[in-house]
Amino acid sequence: MATQTSTLQNFIDGEFVDAAAGDTLPVVNPATGETIAEEPMSSPQDVERAVQAARRAFEGWSTATPGERSLALLRLADAIEEHADELTELEVDNAGKPIEAFRGDEIPFMVDNLRYFAGAARNLDARNTGEYMTGYTSMVRREAIGVVGQITPWNYPVMMAVWKIGPALAAGNTIVLKPAETTPLSTLKLAQYASEFLPNGVFNVITGAGPTGQALVTHPEVDMVSLTGSVETGKWIARNAAETLKRVHLELGGKAPVVIVDDVDMSTALETIAGTGYYNAGQDCTAATRVLAGGRVYDDVVAGLADQAKGLVLGDTHSADTTLGPLNSKRQRERVEGFLERRPSNAEIVTGGEEPDSPGFFLEPTVVAGLKQDDEMIQREIFGPVITVQSFSDEEEAIAWANGTPYGLASSVWTRDVARAMRVARALRFGCVWINDHIPLVSEMPHGGFKQSGYGKDLSMYSLEDYTEIKHVMVSLA
Repeated sequence: MATQTSTLQNFIDGEFVDAAAGDTLPVVNPATGETIAEEPMSSPQDVERAVQAARRAFEGWSTATPGERSLALLRLADAIEEHADELTELEVDNAGKPIEAFRGDEIPFMVDNLRYFAGAARNLDARNTGEYMTGYTSMVRREAIGVVGQITPWNYPVMMAVWKIGPALAAGNTIVLKPAETTPLSTLKLAQYASEFLPNGVFNVITGAGPTGQALVTHPEVDMVSLTGSVETGKWIARNAAETLKRVHLELGGKAPVVIVDDVDMSTALETIAGTGYYNAGQDCTAATRVLAGGRVYDDVVAGLADQAKGLVLGDTHSADTTLGPLNSKRQRERVEGFLERRPSNAEIVTGGEEPDSPGFFLEPTVVAGLKQDDEMIQREIFGPVITVQSFSDEEEAIAWANGTPYGLASSVWTRDVARAMRVARALRFGCVWINDHIPLVSEMPHGGFKQSGYGKDLSMYSLEDYTEIKHVMVSLA
């Protein structure tokens, strides 16, 4: 079971503190359905307390040298590595992660990401200083924005927290972060680790549901809001942040197309596509869950994906043999099942789609064939272990269907033809296009979407720049 105490507290100004009111929310292990903790339902008073702590800390942290900020991030990365087992236990229990997937994939990426931004903190630059008007020298400074309100999702609770705090802290900002109400445990533990290396008030964590996030977004002294979440929540934030003209950074939903051309090496492609489609139970906005297959390979793709799905192992998330975890909550499983129940007559469930006879919120890995471009399962994000397959007739149709949703986060194309791969990659309106692979990410390259998948970038120097203001300083030489 999780090592957190049964009653959680907010982390504000360097210490765990009780919320102003006594309202709490249950924290549930999605693999068992059991309540493992109670978290505060933070009120506007708690948000105010956290924002003021971040405001007080801003002057000192924003004027710390890049080297000082870099060292703090390096030490936090080391702490995550040192406490990997503890953090893994929390994430397995609270988020339903299969233990080997989290320990082998997410821990190393978080450590690498913080170390990258530790280096980036010391290499942030702007336009060269120079004389652009006679008698004057101009220079450009990049400065921290201020207090940043960050809201993280439940599908990657602590990794998304790291993706947000790394660039924000490297740039000199202070943070009030609200994790998703279903998965607060690992983020609170991260704040505890960070408190050893960061001044009080630099990184604060408050828990709660929608009203807590709304109070954070609308707080007049929050200078920027960064969300990883749904399109609907992103639109609400954009509208309400406009009242005070806050900077807004949104990484929203996705509906990643996977274009499989007739000449592909099928064995390699299907193993990778199924692995990245069902990874994290399909609860990933870049998941390879929307497959478009050429007509000559369509039947092989459907059959091959079904075989891959049948090979996944559901069960004890603490077992190294488990390869598919539960959905985040009963509500999320019901949402996914709703898509299957509403499927049109042309759609066929080839395999899966049932609840296994086990506790928790598991759902069998599912393949749905025969879908048309306008079907709900093609147009809306399912966010579960469901892979859909369509058959396209030619390259032009594949591109049109791939681009034919409101989303634009990630995509992939599978072909041995280099020219075709480059043509399709250029035509796809997505923030990332993989060729003959799907889902690998690196800290040095940006991650973010087109269209209703949001704006702003995670990862890379582009993300660090998103957390800065540009100032022109002009000096008279007279």
